[in-house]
Amino acid sequence: MQKSELPDPFKKARLEKGIGEMNDQNDPVKMLLRHKDVRKTAHNYKIFQSGAIPGRIVIPSEVNIRKIRQIPFEIDPPIHGLYRALVEPWFKRPLHEEYAQKLTAQINALVEETMKIDTVEIIQEFALILQSRALTLLFNVPYEESEIWISWGTHVFRSKDSALDADKANILYNYIDDQIEKAIENPKEDLYSMLLASEVEGKKLTKEEVKGLVVLTFAGGRDTIINAVTNAIAYLSEHQESLERFREEPETINKAVEEMIRYFSPLTQMGRVVAEDTHVCEHAIKADTRVSLCWASANRDAAVFDNPNEIIIDRKINPHVGFGFSHHNCLGATHARQIMRVLLSTLAKNVGSIEIFDHKENIEDLDEFKRKVGYDYLNAKFNRLTK
Repeated sequence: MQKSELPDPFKKARLEKGIGEMNDQNDPVKMLLRHKDVRKTAHNYKIFQSGAIPGRIVIPSEVNIRKIRQIPFEIDPPIHGLYRALVEPWFKRPLHEEYAQKLTAQINALVEETMKIDTVEIIQEFALILQSRALTLLFNVPYEESEIWISWGTHVFRSKDSALDADKANILYNYIDDQIEKAIENPKEDLYSMLLASEVEGKKLTKEEVKGLVVLTFAGGRDTIINAVTNAIAYLSEHQESLERFREEPETINKAVEEMIRYFSPLTQMGRVVAEDTHVCEHAIKADTRVSLCWASANRDAAVFDNPNEIIIDRKINPHVGFGFSHHNCLGATHARQIMRVLLSTLAKNVGSIEIFDHKENIEDLDEFKRKVGYDYLNAKFNRLTK
């Protein structure tokens, strides 16, 4: 097996049952594994709801470490649509030329720094730095703020010793409280100030609503982008022909990004709480229990994708759910796509090959399933392209 390969642990259960089961802090989850069931359930917000107790739709559940509702992630339509419409223009800013130029400059500088080093640990010394620096653009705050965020590590709610670390979460919450107070006292053109000045149904957003949206922005795109970047580096180390193709046919990069998101599925699953007794793929599901939309399984469904366990960088039909589906599709998808496009383009223009020296896989324990999501560490070298 190649270092970059991400096996599909869901195949047998997807074909035979359509569901899997896992226990999560004594709040069991039925995992929906088929593409059609995942999409249908994601669309049915009346029965499969996001607006439950804050933290319950996340797997692992975060109910014990936060009371703040992440907005609009943990709200259902129609109210969800009001908040979404408010913030969506801000989260589309990565498409603006000035934003793209700044992001390109950031990633160019990081790749250039990395090519001067004999060995770089890709997660801590490349992907985390890239993600944190790029986030300053999304927040529209000074670049130097990224140094604080880098110090938090790869996940804002998890630590080396705990999958759910309340002390670490409080570092984030206290930081956000301070930033909100600063924006109240001295409004600028950043995300905090924009939210504080905004209204929904004629009412200003409360501090708690602003905090909920900011927590989502920090948490939602951190380890997912880090996983996508790290897996892309591993893949390109074993597929130099893809780097060469990106140089010769840069128009393939957009399709390659979508295909990598499908194959890597940086976020394995997301939950919903069941509002009434129902059935999914002939399995009874009780009210007030949880189901998960298993994006990673749906993205390997052979009923939808030809050769689902291969990366086909110019895949033409690609209805992946790597950024979710329907009302709650990922708010930060535009930002993530732009990061991946710029990264692949920058690597193609500057890097001739990537060497991997050693690595340790990051394996998610989902009870019935064990899934590789990326790496705990990945030591590599970028070799400069000689022209």
